[in-house]
Amino acid sequence: MNILRFSDLCAQGKARNQRVFIRADLNVPQDDAGNITEDTRIRASIPAIRMALDAGAAVMVTSHLGRPTEGEFKPEDSLAPVAKRMAELLGRDVPLVANWVDGVQVAPGQVVLLENCRLNVGEKKNKEELARKMAALCDIFVNDAFGTAHRAEGTTYGIAQFAPIACAGPLLSAEIDALTKALAQPQRPLAAIVAGSKVSTKLTILQSLADKVDQLIVGGGIANTFMLAAGLPIGKSLAEPDLLDAAKAVMAAMKARGAEVPVPTDVVVAKTFAPDAPATVKAATDVAPDDMILDIGPETAARLAAQLKSAGTIVWNGPVGVFEFAAFENGTKQIAQAIAESPAFSIAGGGDTLAAIAKYGIEKQVGYISTGGGAFLEVLEGKTLPAFEILEKRAAGN
Repeated sequence: MNILRFSDLCAQGKARNQRVFIRADLNVPQDDAGNITEDTRIRASIPAIRMALDAGAAVMVTSHLGRPTEGEFKPEDSLAPVAKRMAELLGRDVPLVANWVDGVQVAPGQVVLLENCRLNVGEKKNKEELARKMAALCDIFVNDAFGTAHRAEGTTYGIAQFAPIACAGPLLSAEIDALTKALAQPQRPLAAIVAGSKVSTKLTILQSLADKVDQLIVGGGIANTFMLAAGLPIGKSLAEPDLLDAAKAVMAAMKARGAEVPVPTDVVVAKTFAPDAPATVKAATDVAPDDMILDIGPETAARLAAQLKSAGTIVWNGPVGVFEFAAFENGTKQIAQAIAESPAFSIAGGGDTLAAIAKYGIEKQVGYISTGGGAFLEVLEGKTLPAFEILEKRAAGN
């Protein structure tokens, strides 16, 4: 992907004394009192800010937080807690600036945080008037917010159209490099794990990957639908019988290429969906009418783990069972450990996937952990993200 990179501009001295506008993703979870409960996204934004400050730029940073109503400020929509945490991480004061669209005072070597960008009227619908005003605030626009790269909004797309220079920050650049390595130029075999409760929410991803991957491992409710399509009993498990033809088409597309969708040969079942429900391992052919499949069985887990250990590239989105319940976590745990032990380049994304990675302590063994849920899924679907598209156009001189 041909884009300008902020790191290159800084290395060439082109950011010195320039006004740099960074669109970060600082949309962090907070408790009822407004305290930040998890600050990963703020910490992930720091390298771009430090890069700009070290380059001698005048730095403006903004982000959305929550879902405010445009033009209607409420205290809970403020980035004030983010400014406080950012100041702690940077070891310097980070003033919060409200009503900033018509002008910002910031000198080279300084950084300010611009109040929640989604409070600006026209942000969500990418109104040209707003985009042009924001572009006039800066000499260099830096998109470092992969989590919103699938949305064409004022601070993710419009400003990039009209800013003198538009480029990708270090976090966005790393996402592009990892996704390119995993999907555009993968080491073979390429294995993808796609799991979740419903085929319908991931059908386009499954169809897109069926043309690319050597192994398409499905899990969760999605696996139940594929088991049903393969003629196996699934009892009262979550599934989508109306999508059997779609599942069969994915399996046929894989088979035609000499690839496969490995269907579970054994499963872990329970009579109820509860953490204390007694778990029973059964052959996939022996699932009773009143059984619920809540995990893949140990034989299936071992077979998939062996395949992952011999893969060249692994894309992971979704746990393969109800890993939050101890009796039904073995499949996801085995998959996670296999990815950790595999020499393959691995990329993982999605909230539940990140929770599983954290639970099993394999953060350092995963090649790249994506910061964007929706954006990551849209790339897997084969879509071109708006933020990537506009940066490519600007790099090409359009």
